[in-house]
Amino acid sequence: MTTTVENPSSADTPERPGPDWRITGLALVLLLGGMSYIASTVAVHQAVLYGLGAALGLVLFHAAFGFASTWRVFLADGRGAGLRAQMLMLALATAVFLPVLSQGTFFGQSVGGALAPFGVSVLVGAFLFGVGMQLGGGCASGTLYTVGGGSGRMVVTLIFFIVGSLLGTAHMPWWLGTPNLGTISLLDELGLSGALALQLALFALIAVATVVVERRRHGRLSHGGAGLAGNSGGSGFGARLWRGPWPLLIGGVALALLNVATLALAGHPWTVSFGYALWGAKAATALGVDVASWEFWTWPGPQRFLAGGLFAQSTSVMNFGIIVGAFLAAGLAGKFGPLRRLDWGSVTAAAVGGILMGYGARLAFGCNVGAYFSGIASGSLHGWLWFVAALAGTYIGTALRPRFGLFVEHRRAARA
Repeated sequence: MTTTVENPSSADTPERPGPDWRITGLALVLLLGGMSYIASTVAVHQAVLYGLGAALGLVLFHAAFGFASTWRVFLADGRGAGLRAQMLMLALATAVFLPVLSQGTFFGQSVGGALAPFGVSVLVGAFLFGVGMQLGGGCASGTLYTVGGGSGRMVVTLIFFIVGSLLGTAHMPWWLGTPNLGTISLLDELGLSGALALQLALFALIAVATVVVERRRHGRLSHGGAGLAGNSGGSGFGARLWRGPWPLLIGGVALALLNVATLALAGHPWTVSFGYALWGAKAATALGVDVASWEFWTWPGPQRFLAGGLFAQSTSVMNFGIIVGAFLAAGLAGKFGPLRRLDWGSVTAAAVGGILMGYGARLAFGCNVGAYFSGIASGSLHGWLWFVAALAGTYIGTALRPRFGLFVEHRRAARA
């Protein structure tokens, strides 16, 4: 339960660790050196996307902006600050995406939204993803930024997320044949003003619902942290900006702006999970598996990306950037967590959760970023189906966590 302390004295305020300059220095070498290498061997454009990914990783780490814990906390404990931050993030992104997508260009660049069919594949895939992110301990973006922060458990989740993604590509042609209503764009169906009004109304409705639930359960709202200028171990605005922590709302605003930047630079919204599938295909190929003969990898896009380098594909290069950006943020915050011994229950949950997320993301045409965040912001109805199905999966996944010895927020009606 979050409590608020007014005018804390220095004795009451825990002293925060200073930056770890060894980690920070190494992260800067990886960031700047990586950008230089990619610019010289691939393209300057890809180097910029790598840097943009690093910015996303820094924001994700400093704001601890996840989806798995946010949804679990709301379902198990009625706290909705994280969901409200997500609704703000979605509203801001939608307000830019829909007008831009209706024009088809952004600063002269041709752009397209994250659109996908509305059907059984999304329903099943998103449900599996929801279960998986509660067992794995993070979502697609959360896995990357926590790995960058040094989490040993999330390294296990990442490895099996990649395995699940590769398995998903093997079965994807079959899932495409399951019943669906085709791609439904709210922008096409309702026009710009209608789609924008409907989406903003839904975001507001969900935010209000979280307020009602939280006030009934706890009597007052938790707002997800103080402002950047707030007192945090004596830190002023500058220190909070670079060292964190950031409030959830600031994190949501920053992620929305960075997704807009991704749309402008990459020509498509921010995505994560295809990068995992590509990494798995590359690894399997290196081990002698003839992945190139699989139907999915004979399609023009996947075939081209499999033949190219890991830094040549926009999602892949941004994923690497996210890890490095989170590594930098962990160094600045003095919170880099080295690998530690893990119990078998936690490792098993991470492996199962990773496979479910990877497989589910392929079926659902994306993860919490590509299908939920970018899909909804693009006005794709499949994004809303993803949200509902993944929320149902989250409920089941939360119930399964104790079987693996994982923590679950206590359900309680006590008022703060």
